[in-house]
Amino acid sequence: MISLKQLHYALAIEKTLHFKKAAEACNVSQSALSTAITELEKQLGVTVFERNNKQVLITNNGQLILDKAKRVKLELDELLLIAQTNKQPFYSPMSIGVIPTIGPYLLPKVLPEVRKQFSSFKLKIIEEQSHILVEKVRTGEIDAAILALPFPIEGLMSFNFWQEDFYWVCHKDECPKKLQEITSEELEIDKLMLLKEGHCLKEHALAACSLQNKKQDSDFDSASLHTLVQMVAGKLGTTLVPQMALDQLTYNESELRAVHLNEPGPHRTIALVIRPNYVRTNELTLLKDIFSQQLTKKCGLA
Repeated sequence: MISLKQLHYALAIEKTLHFKKAAEACNVSQSALSTAITELEKQLGVTVFERNNKQVLITNNGQLILDKAKRVKLELDELLLIAQTNKQPFYSPMSIGVIPTIGPYLLPKVLPEVRKQFSSFKLKIIEEQSHILVEKVRTGEIDAAILALPFPIEGLMSFNFWQEDFYWVCHKDECPKKLQEITSEELEIDKLMLLKEGHCLKEHALAACSLQNKKQDSDFDSASLHTLVQMVAGKLGTTLVPQMALDQLTYNESELRAVHLNEPGPHRTIALVIRPNYVRTNELTLLKDIFSQQLTKKCGLA
């Protein structure tokens, strides 16, 4: 009889491609883990892992088995969650992923209220880029992800809780004092600094300005909105910042101006992304409502 413990060990090896590291992650001895995997392969009549002193490889048949094991583990995890749904909300810990262009600006606004309402709730936050979080949701490694849409999430469900526009941030010396709105045609593209490739915020900003097909030449490549704003303060260019982040990025920068981007919006939508039939949707609905209320209250615009 194949055991859940064996599947758990096998998935740990798949993740680390290292028996010792997998054993440490599972809090067992390497010999116990190796014995369990050997027994699993014997029961299945299939070699799952090819191993020697230098590396661990997954066989083709082994990968098919591991993919099925992930689904088995996911079903088991959700079975255990169903047993806890009759208890008070957030009785069990939850892991939520968030992208770097949302986390630092959303979490300080919403987590104090979450803690106030559910003081015993154990929430684990994982910060990663969108495509990595989508895969983690699909495999059940995390409960949900907070993403900026549009973004490909085929096979998953989204619960939107916030919509926002972009603001053009510039040095006050380079912006007319009475300017309240600016269109994409009025932007000096050569001076516009955006995040480096791979960040969906850059794609959303380009889409809002209808610049997806235009080459953007920049001597500066950043993975951080904070760094971009500091460069603007140094008169090295301008940038686009989402409404959610404006207060934190420009609060102490008296030299900066933020001007609304006057293009059809909303320019991006923020959502909780989950698997279909996820058993804790009622709890995520509670979180979604708190997020929406706090953002409306603290960002100044609905």
